[in-house]
Amino acid sequence: MSTTSKSPRKVALVALAVAEQSLPAYSHRFSPKTFTQPQLFACLTLKTFFRTDYRGVTAILADMPGLCQAIGLMKIPHFTTLQKAARRLMASIISRKLLEGTIRRALGQKPRVELAAVDSTGMESHHISRYFVRRRSRLANLWQTTYYTKYPKLAVVCDCRSHIILSTLRKRGPTPDINQLRQTLQPAVGRARIETLLADAGYDSEANHTFTREELGIETIIPPRHGRPSIRPPTGKYRRLMREEFDSERYGQRWQVETVFSMIKRNLGSALNGRSYWSQCRELMLLAITHNIMIIMPAELFYRAALTCSDPFCGPQIRR
Repeated sequence: MSTTSKSPRKVALVALAVAEQSLPAYSHRFSPKTFTQPQLFACLTLKTFFRTDYRGVTAILADMPGLCQAIGLMKIPHFTTLQKAARRLMASIISRKLLEGTIRRALGQKPRVELAAVDSTGMESHHISRYFVRRRSRLANLWQTTYYTKYPKLAVVCDCRSHIILSTLRKRGPTPDINQLRQTLQPAVGRARIETLLADAGYDSEANHTFTREELGIETIIPPRHGRPSIRPPTGKYRRLMREEFDSERYGQRWQVETVFSMIKRNLGSALNGRSYWSQCRELMLLAITHNIMIIMPAELFYRAALTCSDPFCGPQIRR
């Protein structure tokens, strides 16, 4: 299982390096040039890392001057500055560049992925206790369960070996997975050479097999269990092949995508701060990028913090 960094300094330095390679320093030639885009992205990554909001991360930065020095901040950004930066940096085009930057830093340029897995999970849209979600009824030893009709939904394609997320799809659930494979998988194909894709029965359809195998050249392993159970062989060439020659050994690695969801929810939380649909989509993308950044830990970046930090709590100083 991949290990994730628990150090905010290391996470901020990796986020800064990824953004410096993916984005220009400033969004416009007439920008105030008080903060660079990589610095603001590092602050947003720290917001997700600490599971706080915009006001909270500004307070954390004010209490940790060594962390500010590590990413080159001369002053603490206002929380509204971070809010506007999140709206701009987590837009579709820029966020895709940042995600691609994490993939290149973790796996190399156009990496080869032997086994990839696709799946989706639901997130919580409110910070509420599960006691109120599953309330006791008047009868003893019985529970009254409350179901939510809408929730943020995150679908990902991940590398089973490194747990790096290759692509994401942000929606509002509940929605079926069977018609979302193309949208989820296609961005990952341009970032990595995927050989085999693993998916559960929620993605089982002849159209998905045909698209993945014939158009993208990726072998698919999906159990043919969609629809009503029947003793007859499934319709379609590839679904029938899954019934006759199903590779259960390789399919056993599909649980790696469940590990990715577990890592995100344990390390970064399962509840979102955003209230509107688009703010939740931006936050889901930031969760995926931060997850990749926490896995990347290049040793050469650690020296940069020691060289630029003079705070006594930063650790030993390195001089040349």
